[in-house]
Amino acid sequence: MRLAVLADIHGNVAALEAVRADLDRRYVDRIVNLGDCVSGPLWPRETADLLIKTQWPTVRGNHDRWVLDTASKDHGFSDAYASRALDEHHRIWLASLPPRLDLGDGILGVHGRPDNDNAYLLEDVEDGRLVPARRQSVEARLPGIVHHVVLCAHSHIPGVAWLGRNRLVLNPGSVGCPSYEDPTPPAHVSESGSPYARYAMLETAGGRIGFEMIAVEYDHRAAAFRAEANGRPDWAHGLATGYARTK
Repeated sequence: MRLAVLADIHGNVAALEAVRADLDRRYVDRIVNLGDCVSGPLWPRETADLLIKTQWPTVRGNHDRWVLDTASKDHGFSDAYASRALDEHHRIWLASLPPRLDLGDGILGVHGRPDNDNAYLLEDVEDGRLVPARRQSVEARLPGIVHHVVLCAHSHIPGVAWLGRNRLVLNPGSVGCPSYEDPTPPAHVSESGSPYARYAMLETAGGRIGFEMIAVEYDHRAAAFRAEANGRPDWAHGLATGYARTK
């Protein structure tokens, strides 16, 4: 089986369209989206429309939850922008998304960790940056999980951890937001190092597991311009470069 794994679109429909076009050139059995679909100063309505049309299995991300469940006065900028742009049918769709998906064949899809959509699975915060977590830490974050493959997102950084015994944890990176600055203690940045749209291809056959990390070029300058026009220079810098702003 060849499974395309997408995540963290964050309202960037331009990046999503580029990934769809790339998928059309490949052999793919299934596609899964690991959440954080619309939050951001870009195109939340258009992104939701496209995802509803595709009917891809989709996990609810922490920002998907916050867009719906957080009071308007408590929204951050990105969630507030998305919330204002969405209609009722978009909200009904977001509310229908599950916190995790058993995809069969021993594959589990989550957004952050299986028990916490707002916690990193493959990363730790050190000196204000995300760094790969040690294998023992990753294993400790998967209590009771018996799946051979766990697909996660949330950090926006492509990564993989081989846990032995034919167990794999894979993060495809972010389709639409290649870096961010998180002021929540401990404050940190996430940086993928390029403005490309990211996704991954997982292949399982005969008990073997393989994967490919894919980066797709798109008009990231247009996305950066829109973020700047909508009052988010931090997003604009990240979309244009793949790096957080220098302080």
